[in-house]
Amino acid sequence: MGSGGGTKLDLPVRPTVPVTLTVYEDPRSPQSRAFAQQYAATFSHLLASGQLQINYRLVTQSDKQYGGSGAKEAAAAAACAEDQGRFAQFMDQVWQHQPAPANDALKDRNLLTGLAKKAGKINHDAFTLCVDRGQRNGWVAQSQSEFAAAGLGEAPVVQINGRPLPVPPAQLTPAKLTSLVSDEAQRVATAATP
Repeated sequence: MGSGGGTKLDLPVRPTVPVTLTVYEDPRSPQSRAFAQQYAATFSHLLASGQLQINYRLVTQSDKQYGGSGAKEAAAAAACAEDQGRFAQFMDQVWQHQPAPANDALKDRNLLTGLAKKAGKINHDAFTLCVDRGQRNGWVAQSQSEFAAAGLGEAPVVQINGRPLPVPPAQLTPAKLTSLVSDEAQRVATAATP
């Protein structure tokens, strides 16, 4: 319990996670795919450490770049998978089976349904209904709109506690990211100490 102003009535079961990474990825972007695959083990390790939580934001700028709607359809399908707690597993399948960016194959409902089956533990009927009704299209549109308005550049983009990483993306490595997360966790802990 912290010192100062009164007793807190809320007793958290686990301490607050000090570091939040916000990761912007585009399902059609080869750069996003390369980033997701390069950092998958690092993210798993950091999540297990309890120092980190990750907020994924899917964006769809590649649809504008290449034409079509594959990024939007795949992002909405990923959000439908998240309704069942299977976002990471679904996106892992998207990355493994990502077509060339100029090929708009991700707009194909049969492909998305097949990826959901490969991701496993997704209720097929609920997933299909969510995708067919476009139940997550608003989330996707808002995510892209906020990303574009923020002028963050091309996906992938990573922010640490809402700030850009202090190193250019080209210089980032899994070891450097781990170090940045540890430094930020230390900074937050120091700032919270009375």
